Amino acid sequence: MRIYGDLNSGNCLKVKWTCDLLGLPYEWIAVDTMKGESRTPLFLALNPAGQVPVVAFDDNRALAQSNAIIRYLARGSDLIPTDPWLAAKMDEWLFWEQYSHEPYIAVCRFQMVYLGKPAGELDPDKVRRGHAALARMEQHLAQSAFLVGDTVSLADVALLAYTRMAEQGGFALDRYPAVQRWIARAESGLGLSSLDRVPRPAS
Repeated sequence: MRIYGDLNSGNCLKVKWTCDLLGLPYEWIAVDTMKGESRTPLFLALNPAGQVPVVAFDDNRALAQSNAIIRYLARGSDLIPTDPWLAAKMDEWLFWEQYSHEPYIAVCRFQMVYLGKPAGELDPDKVRRGHAALARMEQHLAQSAFLVGDTVSLADVALLAYTRMAEQGGFALDRYPAVQRWIARAESGLGLSSLDRVPRPAS
């Protein structure tokens, strides 16, 4: 399969981490969204939404949306709990991540890293909601080593991607010690090397 993505994108890293952990072979095709490479006719034929990541399979099918992709790739693996209730709780976190976490943590990071906006000029509502998301995680992770069950699941894959880069969006993680401890555990559980842990912002 071919993964079209940007290694500076947390959503794309979710797919890469899942494949690497499960030993799934793939070809990585770099797409620079800031240069409009996700808006070419060839790319739009794969994903009319013009977003990365996209996975193209050998049978000419393509799948977009990071959480849908990792949910499909990890089927039958230890990254998805076999208990139906725990699997549903995992999905609960996946939906929450895209609705209540990524729109604030990732968007603030994008504005600071890619648009050069200082922290003082970020939308106060996005900042407030980003801290609310981190506080929600802090509350849960103060009582649990991982987001679901006793080991890494796709819930951790999904939330780790942008949480570990939150400080690039102006969110000081020293306010969230349980989240910091979880980041280290999740990175270890995913087998991330020190070089893979927090990508350098694009120049």
